[in-house]
Amino acid sequence: MTNGTKKEGIAQKLEHGLEYFIFASRWVQAPIYIALIFAAIAYAWKSVQELLHLLHDFAAATESSIMLGILSLVDISMVANLVNMVVVGGYVTFVSRIDFGDNGDRPDWLDHINANTLKVKLAGSLASISAIHLLKSFIDITAAAGDKPLTPAHEKVIMWQAIIHGVFLASMILFAWGEKMQRHDDH
Repeated sequence: MTNGTKKEGIAQKLEHGLEYFIFASRWVQAPIYIALIFAAIAYAWKSVQELLHLLHDFAAATESSIMLGILSLVDISMVANLVNMVVVGGYVTFVSRIDFGDNGDRPDWLDHINANTLKVKLAGSLASISAIHLLKSFIDITAAAGDKPLTPAHEKVIMWQAIIHGVFLASMILFAWGEKMQRHDDH
């Protein structure tokens, strides 16, 4: 073996080692996904508390307060779905495949997930959560105001939430359009 060949062998081993290290770094994300699972468990407990609060005050509750309680549960559910999409979709897309074995509970969307599809799903979830927050604010403010006109502070809250919701909607549409453009060769 010549000196040049020996150097090439060492360089290839170093390159292979570096590439393996870079590829293995994807596992750095696994603790983040585990932390999100624990956060989802804490949020599930919050949904139980919200339900108990809703049931406790049910007899004396107004229609608006019941609707706000239900919207809070819907909001919690949508955030939990978002976290689940991030954990499962992110893990499968960026870390490792999940071996479901013979389990028929494998979500269908996992067969078609990639970074772009995950981005569109997340943007759609954020827009939906934003819509629920906007609706909750509107119901809460209008119920509190009764027959009185909205105050400028209330109008400002609604206006900013509507603007933020519009940004989420526009982002979702642009992400979906971009994903569609990347998927097809005939742009």
